[in-house]
Amino acid sequence: MATVDYGALAGQILQKVGGEENIATATHCATRLRLRLKDEGKADKAAIEKLPGVITVVQAGGQYQVVIGNNVPKVHEALLGMTKLGEHTGADEGPKGNLLNQFIALISSIFSPMLWPLAGIGLMKAFLSLATNFSLIDPKSTTYTIIAAAADGMFYFLPMFLAVTASRRFKTNMFTSMAIAAALVYPSIVALNGGETPVTFLGIPVVMMSYTSSVIPIVVAVWLQGYLERFLTKTLPDMIRNFTVPLLTILVMVPLVLLTVGPITTYAANGISAGVNFLFGAAPWLAGAIMGGLWQVFVLFGLHWGFVPILTNDLATQGYSLISGPLVAAVLAQAASGLAVMFRSRSAKRREVAGPAAFSGFLAGITEPIIYGVNLPLKLPFYFGIAGGAVGGAIAAAGGSAANAFVFPSLIALPAYMTIGNFTLQLIGTGLAILIAFVLTFMFGPREEVDVEDDTAEAEAANTLTAGHAVTINAPIAGHAVPLAEVKDKVFASGAMGTGLGIVPSDGTIVAPFDGTVEVAFPTGHAFGLKSASGVEVLIHVGIDTVNLNGDGFTAKVKQGDHVKAGDVLGTVDLAKVQAAGYDPTTIVVVTNTASLAEVTAHGEGELTAGEPAVAVIV
Repeated sequence: MATVDYGALAGQILQKVGGEENIATATHCATRLRLRLKDEGKADKAAIEKLPGVITVVQAGGQYQVVIGNNVPKVHEALLGMTKLGEHTGADEGPKGNLLNQFIALISSIFSPMLWPLAGIGLMKAFLSLATNFSLIDPKSTTYTIIAAAADGMFYFLPMFLAVTASRRFKTNMFTSMAIAAALVYPSIVALNGGETPVTFLGIPVVMMSYTSSVIPIVVAVWLQGYLERFLTKTLPDMIRNFTVPLLTILVMVPLVLLTVGPITTYAANGISAGVNFLFGAAPWLAGAIMGGLWQVFVLFGLHWGFVPILTNDLATQGYSLISGPLVAAVLAQAASGLAVMFRSRSAKRREVAGPAAFSGFLAGITEPIIYGVNLPLKLPFYFGIAGGAVGGAIAAAGGSAANAFVFPSLIALPAYMTIGNFTLQLIGTGLAILIAFVLTFMFGPREEVDVEDDTAEAEAANTLTAGHAVTINAPIAGHAVPLAEVKDKVFASGAMGTGLGIVPSDGTIVAPFDGTVEVAFPTGHAFGLKSASGVEVLIHVGIDTVNLNGDGFTAKVKQGDHVKAGDVLGTVDLAKVQAAGYDPTTIVVVTNTASLAEVTAHGEGELTAGEPAVAVIV
């Protein structure tokens, strides 16, 4: 059977039902994409039924139901991604929770694909720093220049990489996103930052900042790009759309970012840096606590650039900068939190990132891999790193510690702090920052679950059907068995979803029909999809059209990915409540991959107890 491109299928369905403007709502149940169309006459039912991946179309209950099967969530997700339907249907569009949690989840997801390269070049920078400190490489040599370019290139052009992952997240044209990022780090644009000549665009003053190594500006730009692209795609004529959409998008977005993001971040950074600089004179320990605790937050939002001119000016005029004193504690506290995660987490994948990322943080002061790959996604380690940095930064600042050179705060950079202020207090503050962050994370940080192995070879082996193998599917619920053809649902009764039976339930407990994995578990608790070790796939659908109850009367006991044994409780249903609401509680049990099996024989009409053989399968 040919592989179905569910993204393309969603687009084809969208087109053949009359477009987004003809869809009032779009939801889905266990097997069907449920659309409420404003005018069903605009939908081409025959054409939709011919689409690869579509089983049939049912028009019932005021809904236009496109029957797809177990993969309907993929089609629904793709449909929401290419439209604005999710904004008013209440559909799941991503991480829920407060704005901070949503922001953290968003940034983490955008950084996830690039964690390993970041960790790798972070280690490269650490070893390069070691080599130069021990005079193994001359920092003025071309060899150093080449290795430094390899180590710094990804960090310098970080907006280009983020444009790719943000484009996938916000569903924009990837190359248009990259073009916007390229403009932000274009050498001539970089040179405008800090220049003496005023920068204007069409007579409008532009407040410049450095966008190299920045994070938030390009993420915001790609997010806005998505809205602009969708508007232009719908508005522009077909004959010019292909080239005018990227042309206008880039022409609008690049100046827009420079005119808005630059001033906002620059003014915010300058205000914060001026306030902190004032505190260093009035209450050094308080300024140190703020810098030590919030430095990584400033970096996250690009606000740290406001401190760079002060740092460089202080170094040029007086040979040191007090602002640099608390930064060692800030950086190493985050590295310590990441190191604790490496020891505490049960997730092998997380530990694999945390180890080298913590190493590069300690030695080279490179925190991007540890922040975005470990601490920020887990939240608590990031907060514990802030706590450690605040305490350590306060102690270092109280002793007047400062660097006499522009260095990345790290263990290797500590010699730069030896001559200014009290170096002993710098060491004590840094040590306490590491200790606090490590201990708090190790004691109270999330343990995480053991990774579910998803190796391709093992997955293929698990999905392989062994010829001649017999599988018994037990009744998932007690009641009276009826032939599938008598079930009052056209799609199931036709056998289009596979061979099986219906059970008019006498008890509300739903149990696993065999040992296997939960492939689908609706939060509403009305349907479950399970797969046996030998590859037999079964759908248990409790009631007809009970998805409309939105979980009222149902309680799910398992979630997707859970491994269950025969007889384990999957969920419960209040049969009286279902019937009182006017719904048929008949539970449908079908083998959804019947076509791939040698023989599927369902139990005849009669009484069944939960756990009693109901369907015999020969693989």
